[in-house]
Amino acid sequence: MIEQHHLSERRACRLVGLSRDAYRHPPVPSALNAELSGRIVELAHVRRRFGYRRIHDLLRPEYPQINPKRVYRLYREAQLAVRRRRKAKRPSGERQPLAPARTINEIWSLDFVADSLASGRRIRLLTVADDFTHECVDIGVDFGLSGRYVTRLLDQVALFRGYPKAVCTDNGPEFTSRAFMGWAQTKGIRHLLIDPGKPMQNAFIESFNGKLRDECLNEQWFETLAQARSAVAAWRRDYNEVRPHSSLGRIPPAKFAEQHRRLAADAARTANDKPQPIN
Repeated sequence: MIEQHHLSERRACRLVGLSRDAYRHPPVPSALNAELSGRIVELAHVRRRFGYRRIHDLLRPEYPQINPKRVYRLYREAQLAVRRRRKAKRPSGERQPLAPARTINEIWSLDFVADSLASGRRIRLLTVADDFTHECVDIGVDFGLSGRYVTRLLDQVALFRGYPKAVCTDNGPEFTSRAFMGWAQTKGIRHLLIDPGKPMQNAFIESFNGKLRDECLNEQWFETLAQARSAVAAWRRDYNEVRPHSSLGRIPPAKFAEQHRRLAADAARTANDKPQPIN
C-alpha cells in the first residue's frame, strides 16, 4: 500500500490494523525455535500417531523450559496433524464394567494379533499387558501359538516378575484349552473370561493391540520371523521405557511401575517400624 498506492505509513498501518512498531521491526525467529521446530518435525515423522501433547512429553527432558503452547504453535506452523480415524458404528448394548486392578501383577490381559510376512505366510502375536501399570509384560511372535505355548511363555515371564492373581482373556481355543485351564488352576490364578463377542470387556488389551498395529506392524514389512521378533521387541522396549502414557500422568509405564514399587516398599517399611503394642 505504501509502495504501490503511495499511502503514508501511519494510514496504511491503521487500515490493516498493524502497529507501526511491528511494521518497522518484523519478528525474527529465534535459534531455539528453529532448533525446536526441527526436533518436532523429526519426532512427528518417526511417531506418526503422536499429537503435539505427546511430542511435548518427549521433548520435556531435553527442553525443560518450553511449554505445550509453544510446541503447539510450532506444530501447527509445520502443518503437522494426526489423521483422525472414523470409528466403526456398533450397535448399542449393555456393557460389563472392567474389573479395576489396584496393584502390579493383579490382572494380566492376554490377546492375539495376526500379521503376515512379505512372503504371505501368516504369523501370530500373543500380547500380555499388566492392567494396573499398562506395561507390556511380553509379546510372543511365532507361526503357531497353542495353549501350551502360551503357558510356557507366561512361565518364563513369571521367573522375573512373578505370577499374576488373575488373567483376563477372550474365549479363543488357546485360552479355553485343557493345557491353559489346567495351568491356571495349578498356579492358583483366576481366569476371567469375557462374554463372547464383547471385546470391550477386555478394553485394556484391545487398546494396546491398536497401538501395536499402528506404530509397529503397519509401519514396516517383515521378511523373516527373526526380523519380526526383533522389531516387535524394540517397539515393546520403547513402549515400556520411552513412550508417555496419558493415563499414568504422562510418564512411561516402566517409570510408573518403578514409582509404585518404591512407594509400596516405603509404606511396608514404615509399617514395620511402628512400635508393637505390649500385651
